[in-house]
Amino acid sequence: MVNSQSQSRSAKRKKRHFRVRAKINGISAIPRLNVFKSNGHFYAQLIDDVKQTTIVAVSTLKMADLKSTSNIVAAKKVGTDIAKKALDKKVTTVVFDRGGYLYHGKVKAFAEAAREAGLKF
Repeated sequence: MVNSQSQSRSAKRKKRHFRVRAKINGISAIPRLNVFKSNGHFYAQLIDDVKQTTIVAVSTLKMADLKSTSNIVAAKKVGTDIAKKALDKKVTTVVFDRGGYLYHGKVKAFAEAAREAGLKF
């Protein structure tokens, strides 16, 4: 068994993510809203786990109007964009999958922006 001090931060995050994913699933009517953040960008996608398809995906990769693509402002922009695209696809309710990240900072800003734009968690 590996103790927690010898595991990397990303390995600990993946462990938390697998634990959360064992409990939540996205279906066509209520897809899973997944979040991933890297050092340079912020990503979000709506996933139907039954069909194993991505319904909508948004990231900061193609957002040229942002000063930084990895800050709270960028996370809010991704949140509003994915909510608009989800509403265009007739999706109003989602299950939030924070990807093993703590619910604060960028993840919290993203979730609040998506809620304000019309998604229900």
